[in-house]
Amino acid sequence: MNSKYFDNAATTRTKEEIVNVMLPYYKTEFGNPSSMYTLGRSAKKAIDIARKNVADLINSNPNEIYFTSGGSESDNTAIRGIAYKYQEKGKHIITSKIEHPAILNSCRKLEEEGFTVTYLNVDNEGKIDLDELRKRIDNDTILISIMFANNEIGTLEPIKEISKIAKENNIIFHTDAVQGAGNMPIDVKELGIDLLSISGHKLYGPKGIGALYVKEGIEFENIIYGGHQEKGKRAGTENVAGIVGLGEACKLANENLNTHMKYLKKLRNYYIQEVKRRIPKVILNGAIEDRLPGNANFSFEGVEGTSILLKLDEIGISASSGSACSTGNPNPSHVLTAIGLNEEQAKSALRITFGEDNTIEDVDYLIKNLERIIKELRS
Repeated sequence: MNSKYFDNAATTRTKEEIVNVMLPYYKTEFGNPSSMYTLGRSAKKAIDIARKNVADLINSNPNEIYFTSGGSESDNTAIRGIAYKYQEKGKHIITSKIEHPAILNSCRKLEEEGFTVTYLNVDNEGKIDLDELRKRIDNDTILISIMFANNEIGTLEPIKEISKIAKENNIIFHTDAVQGAGNMPIDVKELGIDLLSISGHKLYGPKGIGALYVKEGIEFENIIYGGHQEKGKRAGTENVAGIVGLGEACKLANENLNTHMKYLKKLRNYYIQEVKRRIPKVILNGAIEDRLPGNANFSFEGVEGTSILLKLDEIGISASSGSACSTGNPNPSHVLTAIGLNEEQAKSALRITFGEDNTIEDVDYLIKNLERIIKELRS
C-alpha cells in the first residue's frame, strides 16, 4: 500500500536525529537530575541545554521555561495557575470560542469554582474582534488567553494587538502556541506575550513532553505538588529523555524555520489550488492569508467527513476531520460552527496538515484519490 501521512497537526513523526540524542538518557545517562553524583549532574546539564534550546526558539530567557508533560498541562497550568494566584485581584478570564479543549475545559472548571469567563466570538475566518475584546474587559479581568494559531482551520490570531490591549489594561496574556511553535516565527518579547504553551510532538519531537514559558516577574500557583523540580513549580522527576528530545526539536526548528515554512506553504497552496480547480462545491475554512503554512481545511458539500476519512484510510492516506483531541465526539466541530458553518457543512470537513516528509507527488496522489472519493460518495 502507498502509505501517505497528512495529519501533522495531530502529531508529527519523531525525527530520527531527535530519537538518537534521546537514547543515551534511557540507556547510559539514566541518572536522576536531582542526584549529586556524576550521572545525576550529567542529566541536569542535559536539561539546562534543552531549556536554552526551547528558550532560543521563542526568544525568551532559559529561566522562563518550565517543562511539562505536554500542551494540555501547559495550558492548564497557565489558565488555572494564573487564576488561583491572582483571584484576589479579580475572577474574570477572557478567551475565545475556538480554543483547544485544554483551554475551554480549564475555563469551564474555573466557572464551577466561582470564576467568570467570557468566550469571544470569531468572524468567518476564525479571528477574534479586537473591539469586542476591549468591550469585554472590566476591573475584574485578570487573564486573556487567545491561541496563536487554530489547530483545525490554521487561522493566525492578531497576537501583537491582543497583547497591546492586555498591557494597556494591566492584564496577563497567555497564548496556546502548540500549533505555531516550530511552524511560525515567535518572539515573545516583540509580541509582548506573558505565558506561552508548547508541545514536543507537534514539531517532530517526542510525545509526553511540553513547555510553558512564563515571563519573569509573573507568578503562578502550582498545579502539581511534590518535590522541588522546575524551581518548585512543577513537581515530579524530570522526563530527561523527553526534555532532551524537545530541546533538540526546538533547536532544529529554529535552524530550519524559513525553509520549513516556505516548503509547507508550497504544498498547501498547490493543494488548495487543485482542490478548488478539480472538485466542485467546496468551502475553504479559515483565513486565506493569515494561516499556518501547512494547514488546509475544506468542507465538501453533501459528503460526511468521516466517510472521506474511511475511504482515504483504505488506500493508506491518513488525514483528519478536525482536532485529534475531539475524536469520538459526535457533535460538529466547535471551531467550524463558531465560524458560521451549519451542522452539515461542519460535518463535511476534511483537515489536511502537511509536514516535511510530504512531497508534491504525495499531494497529487491525495488530490487524485480525493476527487474520485468525493464523486463516489456524492453519487
